[in-house]
Amino acid sequence: MTNQTKKKPVIFNHSAAIDDFVSLAVLLTMPDIDLKGMVVTNADCIAGPAMETSWKVSQFFKIEDIPLTLSDARGWNSFPWSYRSDCITMGNIEILKPYTAEGFQPPYPSGEAMVTALLLDAIEKKEPVTILVTGPVTTITNIVANNPALLEGIDEIVWMGGAIDVPGNLDGGTLPLQNASVIPIQIANKNAEWNAFWDPSAVSVMLRLFEKIRVFPLDITNQAKITTGFKAQLAAQSEFPYSAFVSQAYALVDDQPFYEMWNTCATVYLAGEPDIYAAPEATPLDIVLWGFEQGTLRRTDKPVAHPQLVFQNFSDINNFYNYVLAQLKR
Repeated sequence: MTNQTKKKPVIFNHSAAIDDFVSLAVLLTMPDIDLKGMVVTNADCIAGPAMETSWKVSQFFKIEDIPLTLSDARGWNSFPWSYRSDCITMGNIEILKPYTAEGFQPPYPSGEAMVTALLLDAIEKKEPVTILVTGPVTTITNIVANNPALLEGIDEIVWMGGAIDVPGNLDGGTLPLQNASVIPIQIANKNAEWNAFWDPSAVSVMLRLFEKIRVFPLDITNQAKITTGFKAQLAAQSEFPYSAFVSQAYALVDDQPFYEMWNTCATVYLAGEPDIYAAPEATPLDIVLWGFEQGTLRRTDKPVAHPQLVFQNFSDINNFYNYVLAQLKR
């Protein structure tokens, strides 16, 4: 097998949210991707139910041989419980009812140990991995900060997080279901996005240490709506198990008009399709660590070691939807 035909090795670090499982469904359809392992960060989820649901999903997709692990990363600003409980409802969708989490109980395999082992293997084989992060980046930054030599095993980071030229999603005015009891006024700044806000220091470490980061902020994910037309097309092909799975998953958020294909938007980048995204902008970034604007990802005029490639627009949003729909016909 030549280098041109080798599959891209990928580690998937997510938070077991509904769209994370949709991302996994799409990722598994990509013929050029070799999914090496999955690590759940206890951020936008509740660890126990998140791992149980993840195991049911692994059984559904018949990928029990791919390591499923839990990170011991801890955040700074917790996601709302109303968001975190989605991992419970996700585990109860109709298509997952035949599966159980029996035999997959805590203590769960260590995400840090798995990622470290995969990076060491990548270094030895000289085949750096791509890390897809659709939640906070703390798990990965903790691993590398403790052992910087592991950087050699990473090709690129693909991260869904932050907001550059659009409002964030902490402020109650940007999410219809939020209110003062969910987001206290003291922290409800209009610029921070949850994956960045959960641990701003980890984002700062990422921006300092990693050379190749592909950032998918709210600027582009806001465009990836779960539209009525998309849901209708998905339902129309529900004879395909992957489509039925995603259709049932997104049905859980029919009453949440703010819910978007945040993580799926970033995941599709790995397909390498040329006509989906507009060209990214090389953008020096930093993040606010303290004060009311904590967690705000922003452009900076200060010298930075590694300007990041920021994706802010689709070249054709219809190509994105069409790609996802076509991949889920299986």
